[in-house]
Amino acid sequence: MAEQTSFDKNSAGPKTAMLLAAGLGTRLRPLTDNLPKPLVPVAGKTLLQRGLELLAAAGVAKTIINIHYKADILAAFVKKIAPHYAMELVLSDETDYLLDSAGGIIKALPLLGQEPFFVLNADTFWLEEPGSAPNLHRLAHAFNPVKQDMLLLTLPCGQAPGIAKADFLQNAAGNLSRAGKAPLSPQAVLYAGGLITRPAIFANAAANMPQSLNRYFDRAVAQKRLYGLKLQAEWHSVGSMAELYQTEAALQKCD
Repeated sequence: MAEQTSFDKNSAGPKTAMLLAAGLGTRLRPLTDNLPKPLVPVAGKTLLQRGLELLAAAGVAKTIINIHYKADILAAFVKKIAPHYAMELVLSDETDYLLDSAGGIIKALPLLGQEPFFVLNADTFWLEEPGSAPNLHRLAHAFNPVKQDMLLLTLPCGQAPGIAKADFLQNAAGNLSRAGKAPLSPQAVLYAGGLITRPAIFANAAANMPQSLNRYFDRAVAQKRLYGLKLQAEWHSVGSMAELYQTEAALQKCD
């Protein structure tokens, strides 16, 4: 059942976000031969715009966007669309060296501030259910930094056709553990591409060194401080040409 809400996007919650947009997009070739992955159009909107819309709906006031591949094209596009958003769009330049997901966040920490912030992948998005609270708002409301280092939006594997391997197992309390090679079960979930985190988990991390968020996921799992909140929306991943075709076909059915 849809969760009814009178959500106020100006209410308490993170006002800062990191949008991970520096990837090479190799599985989206030939589209990405001359185009950065975040600018791949999906049913009339770029992936970047779809991510920014989700953040704007949650009341985010400043979004940091990291850039690497075709950085000049992406930077020009961000400058062009910035006036259309009621948030500040700031670029974090990784042109010289691609830093991976966690490395990009660590480089941008001075821009992100000392309070919890959202992290969003540029190649996943979801369609919010009409009349329901935005999922990022739900995430902010559920986040408890006393016992959680990161709270991830997750998707039951049964809601993602064709998925044969889970990222995590999520128990009834929301605690996440690595799925490993375990067969799919009702607890099996995917990381849906959005999270909220405490910036302190990146304290003392080496700057300008490529590193994945998986390192921090595993550390939080070991300390029982990684949690998940199940997404309440239609989820889409656009990491390959096959996924792009599937997503566009699904969105056309919604029109």
